[in-house]
Amino acid sequence: MVNRKQQNGMTMIGMLFVAIIVVFAALVAMKLIPAYTEFLEVRKILKDLGSEVGSKGMSNAEIRERFDKRADIDNITSIKSSDLLINRERGQTIISVEYTFRTELVGNVSLLADFSASSDSRESKIAKQLE
Repeated sequence: MVNRKQQNGMTMIGMLFVAIIVVFAALVAMKLIPAYTEFLEVRKILKDLGSEVGSKGMSNAEIRERFDKRADIDNITSIKSSDLLINRERGQTIISVEYTFRTELVGNVSLLADFSASSDSRESKIAKQLE
């Protein structure tokens, strides 16, 4: 005869509950990780374009063309060069972009992530958190 006071472990319902939580977390991670890696690539491209030696003298069209070439290489699909905001401040060219990533999770439930990146040293809060 088995003494119940000596038994340890999870019940089947407890195990199913934990499995559901793990599967949900994995599903969210699989949907968001590509968006964050793409954001990090966009931020890297903008920093590179902003720190190029001749970027002060480049026209907006040249900057957009260089971004398009880099975006093709890095397979960036969320934004286009027409989404770039190019400002010239304090003798420096500042290239920035803000965009929203949206993906379906299950059924009519979607995940939404807002991203903001800039070639300036003053970055968005999310970019500082990712480092």
